[in-house]
Amino acid sequence: MSKRILTGDTPTGKLHIGHYVGTLANRVKLQNEYETFIILADLHAFTTKVDKPDEIAESTLQVAMDNLAAGLDPAKATIFVESGIPEIYELAAIFSMLVSHNRILRNPTIKDEIVSKGLGDQFSMGLLNYPLFQVADILGVKGTLVPVGVDQLPHLELTNEVVRRFNSMYGNVFDEIEGLVGEVPKLVGTDGSPKMGKSLGNCIYLSDDEETVREKIMGMYTDPNRIHPTDPGKVEGNPVFIYHDAFNPNKEEVADLKARYEKGTVGDVEVKQKLFVAMNGFLTPIRERRKEYEKNPDLVKKILSEGTQKAREVVQGVLVEVKQAMKLTF
Repeated sequence: MSKRILTGDTPTGKLHIGHYVGTLANRVKLQNEYETFIILADLHAFTTKVDKPDEIAESTLQVAMDNLAAGLDPAKATIFVESGIPEIYELAAIFSMLVSHNRILRNPTIKDEIVSKGLGDQFSMGLLNYPLFQVADILGVKGTLVPVGVDQLPHLELTNEVVRRFNSMYGNVFDEIEGLVGEVPKLVGTDGSPKMGKSLGNCIYLSDDEETVREKIMGMYTDPNRIHPTDPGKVEGNPVFIYHDAFNPNKEEVADLKARYEKGTVGDVEVKQKLFVAMNGFLTPIRERRKEYEKNPDLVKKILSEGTQKAREVVQGVLVEVKQAMKLTF
């Protein structure tokens, strides 16, 4: 089997620059080296938006455009919709026999979701099944490398636990997987929050127009203890400089700004203006590619339809292997 990537997104809204540094950049870079599968996990979105099917459907289309605009080539990468592959659900049901209830509750993502939303013990079975669907997403296409954000690594640990248990009981059907975290493991929010999130309103989206990006950058949180431009400032942990490191290709300029900031010889306005220039330069080609897909949504739907059919054939073959190993075929 060729080297194969499986990664993707839960379509709960457009993608932002945190998604780009976390996984999108690696998807684009590695599509020439790996057989690449990109899943739009629309069913996952129902764990938090069960009453918003129209919103999820629209987000699925928007997230597909974001992936294509970022540089994924549908001739190289198979972009597919999870709900179009019922065999994934069957695999998830099978894998659920191999994982305890308590093990799922120890998953940090599940724990955080329960606590942050104040669910107590009133969470859906769908939320508990979320990690198992991710296992089925990955193993359904026999992904070997999974580009992820750092917060998704616990899901990969669970996947390898399932691989080891399944293989020990039924024979070697699956290989263990490897995670790949982006060069910038996690991008802070524009407000300085450790988490960049759609619901927090502290994101710069890949689809934001030039003026919106300018406003967001000029309003960014910096060193709260720096009152005047002549005050020495803190660079480490400063969101503006974190973004410079991630998106400004002019490393000499970044080094100069850092040195002057620490000495108190450059103001926040200049630092932010130069960040805007760098960020806008990064986003402009993405915006231009996105406009072409926005003009032709039927093309995007065709890409998703063809990708889903291709991925489904792969998952169907894996399900046959699983059933044969478990003596579920007659």
